[in-house]
Amino acid sequence: MAIAREQGKASYFEEAGAFEISASCRDDLDDDGRAKRTGNFVTASAHIITAVIGSGVLSLAWAIAQLGWVAGPAVLVAFSLITWFCSSLLTDCYRSPDPVHGKRNYSYMSAVKTNLGGVKFKLCGLAQYVNLVGVTIGYTITTAISMAAVKRSNCFHRHGHRAACKVSNTTYMIAYACIQIVLSQIPNFHKLSWLSLVAAVMSFAYSSIGLGLATAKIAEGSNARTSLTGVTVGVDVTGSEKVWRTFQALGDIAFAYSFSNVLIEIQDTLKSGPPENQVMKKATFVGVTTTTIFYMLCGVLGYAAFGNDAPGNFLTGFGFYDPFWLVDIANIFIAIHLIGAYQVFCQPIFQFVENLSQSRWPDNSFVTSERIIKLPMLGDYPFSFFRLVWRTSYVIVTAVIAMIFPFFNDFLGLIGALAFWPLTVFFPVEMYIKQADIKRWSKTWIWLQILSMSCLMVSIAAACGSIQGLFHALAGYKPFKS
Repeated sequence: MAIAREQGKASYFEEAGAFEISASCRDDLDDDGRAKRTGNFVTASAHIITAVIGSGVLSLAWAIAQLGWVAGPAVLVAFSLITWFCSSLLTDCYRSPDPVHGKRNYSYMSAVKTNLGGVKFKLCGLAQYVNLVGVTIGYTITTAISMAAVKRSNCFHRHGHRAACKVSNTTYMIAYACIQIVLSQIPNFHKLSWLSLVAAVMSFAYSSIGLGLATAKIAEGSNARTSLTGVTVGVDVTGSEKVWRTFQALGDIAFAYSFSNVLIEIQDTLKSGPPENQVMKKATFVGVTTTTIFYMLCGVLGYAAFGNDAPGNFLTGFGFYDPFWLVDIANIFIAIHLIGAYQVFCQPIFQFVENLSQSRWPDNSFVTSERIIKLPMLGDYPFSFFRLVWRTSYVIVTAVIAMIFPFFNDFLGLIGALAFWPLTVFFPVEMYIKQADIKRWSKTWIWLQILSMSCLMVSIAAACGSIQGLFHALAGYKPFKS
């Protein structure tokens, strides 16, 4: 390891040359000549919790209802362990070839390109950015549903639980898009720490409210029907529906743990000392452990409260009507949280397109030029017409797609299925094997491949279940459905 570390240091300095030496002499620059990074364990943990505890928590009661008391919690724990383990492998790939002294990789794709290159690099880019786009669409859907639920909750309070109270989500999607257009003008990830901290607090708040409401419902003497194997064939569902729903539940749980696609970008916000991989491993452990505790409580208590009839979204499916004001607060917290989470996931897309455009058209003033604008209370802001047009267009397109496919559970399950195996498992495992020089057919290599192949089969099954669910939802879709 010592030899590898020295080789990593040597190759890095050979490549950086005099630029590296001059950068090290400036207090405002890091070892790569970029602006000094100021992130730490707390901000990294906040970013992770913001990215992980998202809309996925709202579907966990439904997911456990499909799997039952035995398989449901077991699958949650299994996904958390796999996510934590593979994320720990991924943190060592931020620098290459040595995880402490090697050259920085600024993005997930950059890490894959450095360690694996070729076709795998292109496949990673496709998987990562399709997933990131899907997540931003999913968050648009979820926020709109939550805001519509506030209006419906007040309608139910005034007119009774049997009132129609139909509310269109479209208006709220437009409002959400307008907010994101403004926030998307934040130049880069390094300016998002405050937004992630706010979002992390919101995620704890609405999860806690959900837990409190579920606990109160159980304490009142919930007559919910539960079982060891979940929804019952012949009573709740048909045999084929049981299979499809089981697969979709796996996708929902996979989505609930998806954050590996932005892990490298989060790690790139950390200051150099102590080593970034050590800090990120601690932050990953805290983030995944914290979210797993919340997930287990929300899923288990939600299933206990609602049983096999658990709604797809346990704060907007109106298993809870009262106290209506508390349900409203929880849904407002969801909206605030997802406003921040949207930015965590879309910033890598913004950076990728902008960097690619600048490299393709370096002499185009529309693409490359920036002007400094002084904003009240915010100080100097680097304004770019290209950034304004491109980011605004992206937000509008994702909002339009969300309006076309406003289906919460099915969309989340599909995103989780498509992202889990390639981004959470396959690429981190392959990069670790390459960087650690693990020999083919060794014991470590074999069990890592078994892990990867097992997760691939789970992802395929979850994708099939979610696609079937989407077709079923489209067939029965009504304009005012929320």
